[in-house]
Amino acid sequence: LMKSKLTFQSAASSAAPLEQADFLKGAPHRKHPGVTNLKTVRLPEQLQGAAQSVLKSDLTERAHKLSSFLWSRKRAIESSQLREKAILLEKKFLEQERDIHTEARISKRVLSELRRTTYHRTPLRYDEDLGLVYMAARLAGGYAAVLRALNEIKKRDPLFVPYSLLDFGSGLGTCTWASHTLWGDSLKEYVCVDSSGDMNTLAEQLLSGGSEVDNPVIKQVYFRQFLPVSPTVQFDLVIAAFSLSELTTLDERLNVIFTLWRKTNSYLVLVENGTKDGHQILMEARDIILKCTHELPCPKLIKQPVVPCNFTQFYYSLPLTRHQERQQEKFSYLIISRSAEEKAQKSEHWDMTRLIAQVHRRPRHVQCQLCCANGELKQLAVTARRHGKDMYRCARSSDWGDLLPMFHAEDDTNNDEMQ
Repeated sequence: LMKSKLTFQSAASSAAPLEQADFLKGAPHRKHPGVTNLKTVRLPEQLQGAAQSVLKSDLTERAHKLSSFLWSRKRAIESSQLREKAILLEKKFLEQERDIHTEARISKRVLSELRRTTYHRTPLRYDEDLGLVYMAARLAGGYAAVLRALNEIKKRDPLFVPYSLLDFGSGLGTCTWASHTLWGDSLKEYVCVDSSGDMNTLAEQLLSGGSEVDNPVIKQVYFRQFLPVSPTVQFDLVIAAFSLSELTTLDERLNVIFTLWRKTNSYLVLVENGTKDGHQILMEARDIILKCTHELPCPKLIKQPVVPCNFTQFYYSLPLTRHQERQQEKFSYLIISRSAEEKAQKSEHWDMTRLIAQVHRRPRHVQCQLCCANGELKQLAVTARRHGKDMYRCARSSDWGDLLPMFHAEDDTNNDEMQ
């Protein structure tokens, strides 16, 4: 693990209690505006019932294996990276065998070493059988992660009411269900795009209660195997959840990201596994369309390149056996907005920071690891004496993934730093 330099800030704060109370907007500390985490997520009853109806056999063991495989899966190595690796190997072997002027021998050694050391990505073809295993493995966790990401929009932009949704790589339709949970009948059009016809069929069955009867729980859901052709057609909400990682090359991913952004009227939401690769795939997208809290490089990638920026959401799994387990989904997500709604949340007194690790609550202080608006990582020990009672209580009520205000007076004060 590479060590990074984090600022441990223990400065006294001169932020007035009135300014901190203004941040609360009349809400209790445990429900302060920065809280975006959800309680343990349950699948909608109709979705869970439909899934149990479709899953007629016990797929528990196969589901565990698929979950482990998807979590450990990496991006395929790019052709340019492979060429660079081959050149370095060729140079190394030439230095070792200066007296042997045999190109064929060197080439054979290079190819052998590349085969031995290069990650070989296994493509997945989601037919009906694999689709059922995927349902058993990922339906509940995928739904929980998407619901948590979309809840961020619901909480921070309460005036946003989407009319249309585009879901790229829609799979079992979890984005449709999560969006409907939050915005209900305000959504009048759902376009689900997945290259697998079998997955589209399974998603339709889930919408119809597990049967093939044409009476879906959510109306106006349209399934396609290709993205809409027209460049002028836009959607209020565009989502790609766990689908960019299914694309083989960087060029494919960038082309899809450009296309999805062109089709975004308000919000583009990207969700991936909370792994190093999942995080880096989202940062590829962020580098192209940069509209986040700050437009500086991700400090995690710079200071902690081995540790992904991810978040957790507890959920109840599908009851494949008699017991329904409480599990934890670890994911990374990126929300990009075309509007200027975020600016309305800024204040002359504070900036919003993101809690990027577990909050440690001590008897008289709270240890918080923060990603700040200036692109820095900070470890802040929040106390009532130094930061005010409101700030202290908000910190105690917050958790990994929530937002916390960083009052400007703290940054202006000379502070002690530990590395």
